[in-house]
Amino acid sequence: MTNKNDFDFSDQTKTYDDIESLNNDLLQSETDLLPEINQDLLEGANNDETVSSKQNTNQIGNFNNTSNKNQNNEEISADGIVIQRSKLILMKQLIENIKESSDKLSQLLSVYDLDENVKHITIGQLSEEKIIKPREETAKIIEGVFDGEKMIGPDGKQYSVPANYASKSKLVEGDILKLTITKDGTFVYKQIGPIERRRVVGTLNKEEDGAYYVSANNKKWRVLTASVTYFKGKPGDEAVILIPKTGESKWAAVENIISKIS
Repeated sequence: MTNKNDFDFSDQTKTYDDIESLNNDLLQSETDLLPEINQDLLEGANNDETVSSKQNTNQIGNFNNTSNKNQNNEEISADGIVIQRSKLILMKQLIENIKESSDKLSQLLSVYDLDENVKHITIGQLSEEKIIKPREETAKIIEGVFDGEKMIGPDGKQYSVPANYASKSKLVEGDILKLTITKDGTFVYKQIGPIERRRVVGTLNKEEDGAYYVSANNKKWRVLTASVTYFKGKPGDEAVILIPKTGESKWAAVENIISKIS
């Protein structure tokens, strides 16, 4: 069960990129505007006496709680600091940008159920955790039926099963397999649904084309060459095979081969 404090970003691929974009925009606004504003404030503080002189000369009367304009279209605060009107506009723009970014971030995060403990996490605590991007799909999984030699997928496609794996696992026609195709194209099989089996004892034979089969009770079943090679079987040897408990099959898995005494 997933803890409510663990957020799953797998279906929110765009969320991380949106937050990262907003963060970059905000940092850029601060980079562009703050140096100019800081410089104006510094110059204004150094020219405090000049500002006071201008106020007396121009008889600028009652200052309100915000600011007044002088003849150079500059804003003069009650503290006597001169700031160009254009810079005040930039300051206002920065504040609006921060508010807009904050609103968008709140909207993006509103889809998550945050309990009271999570809401009180500080920025310092968050900085200690790594932000993990949504995990990209790295593997393709297909389930299918083993036909004795290959796996048949739900789309009817045939997928090659390594003979050594089928032989070692003693796969029987009708077994359910899971195929994982990794990002680099590697095929990894796993038997997830073995069918019921029964044993049959028969005789190992070889066709003219080199294919091996086991015959018993007037029937015959194909077997993998890899299995015969593993047990060092030869035509005429006694073979113990596994076949589906019910139904007909063309293939069998070799469980053992008993060599014929010369």
